[in-house]
Amino acid sequence: MKLIGGGVCAAKGFSASGVHCGIRKNRIKKDLALVYSEVRANAAAVYTTNLVKGAPLLVTKQHLTDGKAQAVICNSGNANTCNADGIEIAERMSALTADALNILADDIVVASTGVIGQPLNLDPIAAGIPELVRTLSANADGALSAAEAIMTTDTAVKEVAVSFTINGVECKLGGMAKGSGMIHPNMATMLVFLTTDCAISTAMLQKALSSDICNTFNMISIDGDTSTNDMVTVLANGMAGNDEICTDGESFETFMKALNTVTVQLCRMIAGDGEGATKLLECVVDGADSVECAKTVAKSVICSSLLKAAMFGADANWGRVLCAIGYSGADVDISKVGVSFRSAKGTVHVCEKGAGVPFSEEQAKEILLENEIEILVTLGDGSCGATAWGCDLTYDYVKINGDYRT
Repeated sequence: MKLIGGGVCAAKGFSASGVHCGIRKNRIKKDLALVYSEVRANAAAVYTTNLVKGAPLLVTKQHLTDGKAQAVICNSGNANTCNADGIEIAERMSALTADALNILADDIVVASTGVIGQPLNLDPIAAGIPELVRTLSANADGALSAAEAIMTTDTAVKEVAVSFTINGVECKLGGMAKGSGMIHPNMATMLVFLTTDCAISTAMLQKALSSDICNTFNMISIDGDTSTNDMVTVLANGMAGNDEICTDGESFETFMKALNTVTVQLCRMIAGDGEGATKLLECVVDGADSVECAKTVAKSVICSSLLKAAMFGADANWGRVLCAIGYSGADVDISKVGVSFRSAKGTVHVCEKGAGVPFSEEQAKEILLENEIEILVTLGDGSCGATAWGCDLTYDYVKINGDYRT
């Protein structure tokens, strides 16, 4: 297995594009994206657990009841959420896209991201779809264009792809994501679109996705807010030509590894690009008596606003790590807990058996000034572990969200 370029266009039969159609006032920023498969694909998805759900999610869920899809249409700048005509708008987006591609409207995944509760004018989208279809490209430029068009407050494009082998047949899996704020998912995180040419049944594709997100997208937190529009979808068109994966086994495990490689990379990109963030935080927990305990601890540490602020200031305030563990709800013996901070500049051990140990503040400062920080927690109760991702909390987070609509 190896990392490759191409994003959502890495797999055979997929093309993509992105344009500025006029939803966003900034004419430089693209705001409408399309991903298209030459053939109908098996499809799977997971959706936000927020009781307030964007209309596109409801429409997509209905479209995917047969486990099939052939295209993804996504706009940025407006979430199409809490609108009286939201369902109608999402269905019309699907119908217009389907007509332009000469495919079924029910084979469209429709998504929106941006401001909640603002009316979405369909006219710019209707005007932009022909250009979107005309500029479809199966190369890396097409993938990049689509990845740019789904961004909101993101400062960097998020895309990745891998190649892997199933019974001697090369397969590819790629993805793109958007997400920078309102990130504290209970199923997915913001919008993620995955494509693969691997032949895998809808049931096994759903099983793979549902299993993977528990250890990837559900382990991210930027600000503790679960979005109304969170969705992860994956399309598998089978064009690689491998024998279809229909059961558990070596082939399914290989697919799972490829999927996880892509999703972990996207998780790191999302966490590192948190609104206003300057640092990617990765909390690695080991020595737990169960995976659930390890996950609870890791997520609690990542979510701590006080710890996030300390990381912004490069302050090795390890007491905030223990505090987050203590209120996490996990059954932990604090007298066994150890904590270290690690980065490209080295490792500093700051806590042993629930108590502080002597360390160099100067060395700790140097380690924590790096833009990727690992928070290492050992619980001393067992052999299970988990990893969670987040970012530091900066002044700019408040600035960005203080005038998000304007």
